[in-house]
Formats: sequence, C-alpha cells, structure tokens
Amino acid sequence: MKSLLASTCLIFGTLAASSFAHAADCGDLTIASMNWQSAEVISNLDKIILNEGYGCNAEITIGDTVPTITSMAEKGQPDIAPEAWIDLLPDVVKKGTDEGRIVQVGSPLPDGGIQGWWIPKYFAEAHPDIKTIADLLKHPDLFPDPEDPSKGAIYNGPQGWGGTVVTTQLYKAFEADKAGWTLVDTGSAAGLDGSISKAYERQQAWVGYYWAPTALLGKYEMVQLEAGVAYNEAEWKRCNTVADCPDPKPSAWPVDTIVTLVAKPFSERVGPEVMDYLNKRSFSNGTISKLMAWMTDNQATGELGAKHFLEENKDIWKAWVSPEAAEKIEAAL
Repeated sequence: MKSLLASTCLIFGTLAASSFAHAADCGDLTIASMNWQSAEVISNLDKIILNEGYGCNAEITIGDTVPTITSMAEKGQPDIAPEAWIDLLPDVVKKGTDEGRIVQVGSPLPDGGIQGWWIPKYFAEAHPDIKTIADLLKHPDLFPDPEDPSKGAIYNGPQGWGGTVVTTQLYKAFEADKAGWTLVDTGSAAGLDGSISKAYERQQAWVGYYWAPTALLGKYEMVQLEAGVAYNEAEWKRCNTVADCPDPKPSAWPVDTIVTLVAKPFSERVGPEVMDYLNKRSFSNGTISKLMAWMTDNQATGELGAKHFLEENKDIWKAWVSPEAAEKIEAAL
C-alpha cells in the first residue's frame, strides 16, 4: 500500500510539475493589438485563451501594421501579432523570417483581406446577369447618380485610401466614363458607409468600393463583383496603384494575405499546445464581420467582443484548444 501511495504521489507530482512547466514556459508575453476592430477582438481573444487556458501572463500592447511588423522582424518584439497583413511589408517579413526572428503561424482570417466593387445581395439576386464589372457597365440606368440621373454612379472611398486610388484607376481602365458612369467622391469613411446604409435601408441599387472583413458587411450583405479578368501583378504595381499613372489596365484585385506572426524565441520556449492553438485559431470573413457588427451596435471594446464570441460560439473555439484548456476557459467566462 505504501508503495502504491508513493507511486500515486509520484504520478500526480509529475503531472503537476509538467503542468507548471508549461505555464512557466509560456510566462510573460506581449500581444499586438492593431488599431482596427478585427485585430482588437482577435488580440483580446488570444489574451483570454492563453491566460485562462494555458497559464500564460499575456498583456496587450497597442501597435499598427508597419511599426509592429518591423519591430518583430528586427527585435523579436512583441511576441505575437495576431492579424498581420504581410503583403504590405513583404521585404521586411522575408528578412525577419530569413534571419530567424519571426515565424508565420497559420492565419486568423484565411479568406484573406478582400477589396473590390460590391453590390447589395438583394440587388444581385434580382439581377443575376450582373456578375462582373463588364456586366455592370452595361446598366448605368440601374444605378442612377443622385446629381445626374442620366448617368450611373460608382461610389468611391475618401482621398488618401489605397482603395480609392485603385478604384479611380480601374474606373479609367474599364472606360466607365464612356459607358455613362460617374465616380462619386464620398468624402470620408462615414460618407462611404452612409451611402451603403441609405441604399440598403431603402432597398435601392448601389455599387462602389468596399472591403472585407468589416462590421458594415457583417450588418449588410453585399456581393463582390468579379473583375472578369485575371489579376495582373505587373500592371497593378506599375499603374493601378499609382494615382497619376495615365494608362491603367483592367485587373482583378489581389487578395491580401493575413497571418499570425510569432517571435521565434517565443515559439521555441512555449509548449506545443500554445503553438497548436495559434495554428488552429481562425475565422471566416463572415463570422468576424458579424462579430464586428455586434461590437459596433453595442459599442463594445475588443475585450467585450472577445468575451461575447467565447460565450456564443463554443462550438467554434473549442476545436482550437485542448480539452483541458477548454474546461478552464469555460470556467472563467
């Protein structure tokens, strides 16, 4: 009996030591929260899951794409950037990866960042013949410009946005003006959002620039128009993204790659369960857009959005974590 008791104590002691080792390995870490809604909620979700499920001591640090990725690539800090749009800094990411300071770990948004021209879903269903930009341009009469109903209106973003430049260039490339269209400057992000909201509430036609994932597309279902042509990388870089280039060519929009970046030292010191979670944690654009719409409607912070997601979507997040971690996280809610 003494031998059995000693063995039992040894087993439990070993398990406890193993559990403590995992927690100690995770230790203190920093998670970058970028200054947009999806990044805020995902970073807070990671903080809750890593702290409650895996015994980490994670803290949020405020960042933005360029300074955060550059710092990780050069200094290995912060430890995690949950939502890194790496196509914006390909050379920096490659250098940091080649020099062993960062690793790419799965993707929080595997659908990618999607930009383009969109129409309301109800309009797309009523007009199934309009699937591409070429299809659209045949029907300016269906999208009357409020200032000149004899022309169709394509709504653009505010000045200073990359998407605004590209929309202006594609308007020229597809010769939309010759087809009887005008390009409407909405003046601001609020003006662009307001034009969509107004059209949707009145069930009217609308076409213009937007992107996903966003809270607005979580609230209003929109359908992206196909370009009808392939993505032309050379022309995209040469002219379609350059405001004063005189001869842009038709092209599809590229899909932006979004990954989770992890500092190499952190990836090497934490237990495999933590890295497994970061690899598995992902949302469809539809799921994250609906979550952001809830946050907007409820004026919720990233932390409140993360807690709402954990409470309402257990079937999704439990597949990302170990059974033991899931039990701890659920107990903490």
